[in-house]
Amino acid sequence: MIVAVSGINDTDNPGPGVGVARSLKESELDCKIVGLSYDVQDPGNYMDFVVDKSYILTYPSKGWEPIFNRLLYIKESFGLDMAIPNLDAELPQYIKYQKELEDAGIRTFLPTTEQFELRSKENLAEVSKNLGITYPKTERVFSVEQLKEAIKEIEFPCMIKGNYYKAYKARSLPEAIYYFTEISNEWGFPILVQEMAKGDEFNVVGAGDGKGGVLGLVAIKKLTTTHLGKIWNGVTIKHEKLLKVAADFVKEYSWKGPFELECMVDGDEIVMIEINPRFPAWVYFATGAGVNLPALLVKEATGQSENRVFDYLAGKMMVRYTYEIVTDIGRLSSLATKGESDG
Repeated sequence: MIVAVSGINDTDNPGPGVGVARSLKESELDCKIVGLSYDVQDPGNYMDFVVDKSYILTYPSKGWEPIFNRLLYIKESFGLDMAIPNLDAELPQYIKYQKELEDAGIRTFLPTTEQFELRSKENLAEVSKNLGITYPKTERVFSVEQLKEAIKEIEFPCMIKGNYYKAYKARSLPEAIYYFTEISNEWGFPILVQEMAKGDEFNVVGAGDGKGGVLGLVAIKKLTTTHLGKIWNGVTIKHEKLLKVAADFVKEYSWKGPFELECMVDGDEIVMIEINPRFPAWVYFATGAGVNLPALLVKEATGQSENRVFDYLAGKMMVRYTYEIVTDIGRLSSLATKGESDG
């Protein structure tokens, strides 16, 4: 089986693709992995131990047709049975055109457009209420003046966040304006000003079958993070209330596909921070703890019978590290000129 994964930018701000690919390679599934990349320098393009062949795609901002035509080319020239998109910016198009992909023989296992919209910041307060947890005060701003007004309401310290990517803690107005400018220049508007929640950051990764059933869940506590808030070290935990919230989320909304809940936890008090409608960059951590969610997803999508996995090992620690690959410059040239690796 040939599975395409995007988000293979395994840097200090990693995408989920390499973790998804590693999980599939280490499963009992006989998978070849196609890396879908938007940058010839993405490290996943050169990781032969997880990616069998890479292709460069046009950015999602150019529309669906170039991406779809590229996927058809990959299917014809190399083979392609299923696509697992892992980046927020591309998901709306993959979701919208799921049937078109299915008709072309390329399986997906993604949420509906309505489910995807649940993770938007304007809907998270209601979702949190339905799940019996809270959501911090959040304001959407489009200018420095609106930023200042929002901060008067929320006060310092607060979080300055992009609608899709990046989040920084601001402790002063100059700092908040700096982060506002940095994020908006890179990712546009709106910018979110969010109240700081107390407690430790606990995350849950999981996948739903689209009928209210859970394929598997793993909860972790972040121990150390990068300056962008990405996990560097973490430990698996069993927090029964948090796991129940994740299971209730899948059941309440009949969630289909992968997801991550980002929460702040203080005892039994849980505050929702974000819902990500995809696998997180640390998804391989769940695989190492005993729940291979990418493999479970592929099996569910292809109609293979499989027991759901609800148990995993608590107290497992993830340590992220840097690593160097030495390869030939011709591989980069091939990606830059032909749009694909020589494989």
